Amino acid sequence: QVQLVESGGGSVQAGGSLRLSCVASGYTYNNYYMAWFRQAPGKKREGVAAIYTGDGSTYYADSVKGRFTISRDNAENTLYLQMNSLNLEDTAMYYCGARRVRIGGVFDLNLYNYWGQGTQVTVSS
Repeated sequence: QVQLVESGGGSVQAGGSLRLSCVASGYTYNNYYMAWFRQAPGKKREGVAAIYTGDGSTYYADSVKGRFTISRDNAENTLYLQMNSLNLEDTAMYYCGARRVRIGGVFDLNLYNYWGQGTQVTVSS
């Protein structure tokens, strides 16, 4: 049984930083796309950052490029999202997702097989 468990969310002032973690269990942590998505109230879930564990390739949404960094620790089966220079628009529930299929859009959430329960990030002015 694949499980993804996120942590690290919280409340922060604009301009601040947070680091999210996603611990994966129940599958071999190789050749997967793993990604962070977020969903704000009343909005669709959107891709934020992704990494292909096979070669370490990373992908970012334009809205977070230069501010967010996705990384993983293979030994610990943990995915991270370092978020800097947070702004009000970053407020959302953040979800960790994983998939085996490499073809298709990196942020096509319909291709993701596994999801965590989410961790809330709230940015205030």
